Amino acid sequence: MSGYSDIRGECYEANLLLPQYKLCDLTFGNVSVADHGRGVFAIKPSGVDYSVLRAEDIVIVDLEGKIVEGSLRPSSDTPTHRRLFQAFSRVRSIVHTHSRYAVSFAQAGRVIPCLGTTHADYFYGEVPVTRPLTAAEIDAGYEWETGNVIVERFQKLNPDEVCAVLVASHGPFVWGPTGKKAVENAAALEIVAEMAYRAIQLNPQVQPIPDHLLNKHFFRKHGKDAYYGQGGGSEK
Repeated sequence: MSGYSDIRGECYEANLLLPQYKLCDLTFGNVSVADHGRGVFAIKPSGVDYSVLRAEDIVIVDLEGKIVEGSLRPSSDTPTHRRLFQAFSRVRSIVHTHSRYAVSFAQAGRVIPCLGTTHADYFYGEVPVTRPLTAAEIDAGYEWETGNVIVERFQKLNPDEVCAVLVASHGPFVWGPTGKKAVENAAALEIVAEMAYRAIQLNPQVQPIPDHLLNKHFFRKHGKDAYYGQGGGSEK
């Protein structure tokens, strides 16, 4: 195995979690893992079924878009991952899924509001939705411009505090410090999207939780003053 076996292995294991967590249908979805120091990232190959995916199939791409190692074509979403790694230097892993409840909000062009403490444990406020891409942007470079509209949406947001976004009419991109944690965040996103969907059905006038409750739940698990758990995980 090459000198990139560490991120290749981490990426492979994280991709296998997507079907395990029921976050993907068919071959939808992909996970990438970056090594910012070496300017590269590992990503799932395009269209390969998870049941036959092998660690050696994972493709290594540099942050300029050149394939460094791998015999297969990388995910078609690779330019989006690359753009986000360029913009969010603290992010090590990115997950893209078509998980159904999160996609429902993306297709409706709606944010996922923070209606309860489960949401607040993972995301500091609503999960934002991007503006739609223009026809010119789609023609110019669809996947790259998808990354650009995400970066644009985060001009006044902190990706360390809101680790997910909905691309309008498309679906979620989620990130984290490791492949495993990024997939956990993607699973949490789908859970809170379903909860929000059902809460809105039960009470169309439901309002986001107050800031004091949001702050308590988010910052007891995140940041320098976090006190939740045993210091090494996020288990409840």
